[in-house]
Amino acid sequence: MAGHHHHHGHAHGAAHGGHGGHGGHHGHDHAPPADFSRAFAIGIALNLAFVVIEAIYGFAANSVALLADAGHNLSDVLGLAVAWAGATLAARPPSKRFTYGLRGSSILAALLNALLLMVALGAIVLEAVQRIGEPTSVLGPTVAVVAGVGILVNGVTAWLFARGRKGDINIRGAFLHMAADALVSAGVVVAGLVIWRTGLSWIDPLVSLVIAALIFWQTWGLLRESVEMSLGAVPRGIEFDHVDEALCELPGVVRVHDLHIWPMSTTEPVLTAHLVMPAGQPGDAFLNAARTMLHDKFGIGHATLQVETGREECAMADTATV
Repeated sequence: MAGHHHHHGHAHGAAHGGHGGHGGHHGHDHAPPADFSRAFAIGIALNLAFVVIEAIYGFAANSVALLADAGHNLSDVLGLAVAWAGATLAARPPSKRFTYGLRGSSILAALLNALLLMVALGAIVLEAVQRIGEPTSVLGPTVAVVAGVGILVNGVTAWLFARGRKGDINIRGAFLHMAADALVSAGVVVAGLVIWRTGLSWIDPLVSLVIAALIFWQTWGLLRESVEMSLGAVPRGIEFDHVDEALCELPGVVRVHDLHIWPMSTTEPVLTAHLVMPAGQPGDAFLNAARTMLHDKFGIGHATLQVETGREECAMADTATV
């Protein structure tokens, strides 16, 4: 890619469709900051209030399951705050220092969110294991009632983020946390009722371990995908070979090389590629058609195409070579 930036200016502007005005015409680009600020504010307020209530009753009822759930909910408050900050920063306009703006902050937010959950997970497991060795009496009815309120709080918060979970890993992180918390609270309700009926206090830390397993299951996928994004991996849902083939099928293109696809944010993929076209430099119509194809077919709204003259055949095997 060393020579990439020296002679593609004419292709760059057309392929981008005008870099300065890209914000308003890619349907998948900037919805999270505008659409979810209210959801974040409501979710944080609801969950923070519930954390305080749950912690107070957890200590009163001597329930590690309630305290574990309170700890997890506190990490979710932090997670929602981080996700909100990431979405807000991602909406900032580009500058001479940050030429893509701060869109990558949404990826960092998703990664930090996953790491926060892993820390909460370790604390829950440690406390539960200690309690299994030394079970203490637990007030079952109190546990069940407080956790029942948790189902409502987490369910409402998850619903606020439901519509954005498919298009943005940052919003999906917020949704997954809240949906899993609703399930976790349901498990704590069951534990409280069983303890109340049977007096078996060891059920309380056992439920905590089940909660921990659920948190790990939900978090692992988020952690893996956010790490991939932070390392510039091809976003999930985009097949490298399919993009490669689509570019090779453009009229006049005989070879594609130096094809790179990476996430600029949690919702915006970016592409750069060299197109070998022996017939000579194409006009703006070709570049606009190529950009439109990439946007409509693969959701790639930012494409920089360098056109080169050559007499080689389309060699699909070489496309990933840098």
